[in-house]
Amino acid sequence: MIQTEFEFTLPKGYVDGDGNLHRKGVMRLSRAIDEITPMRDPRVRNNPAYATVIILSRVITKLGGLEEISSMVIENLFASDLSYLQKFYRQINELEDRELSNLPEAPENSSN
Repeated sequence: MIQTEFEFTLPKGYVDGDGNLHRKGVMRLSRAIDEITPMRDPRVRNNPAYATVIILSRVITKLGGLEEISSMVIENLFASDLSYLQKFYRQINELEDRELSNLPEAPENSSN
């Protein structure tokens, strides 16, 4: 059976409106529709780079204790965390030639 979900730990973490830090999450493999849907969004038409935000909000199924992973959550990530997630996405979806054993590791120093 193919693995479809992968755990990750953000290097810095997402800080929600209440000041809670969320670092541990789960990303699922991307489906074709995850790449197609953002192209219909006017934010992507105005700024093609925004497709990354929408795609990540679709494929991240868990981040700490958050109930929903919206594009607003992805927009408010630290730049280093966004970069980490972009690399992680490319690696688990085999869009890069690196093996999963070489996934970037974040330091373990906080829960969530």
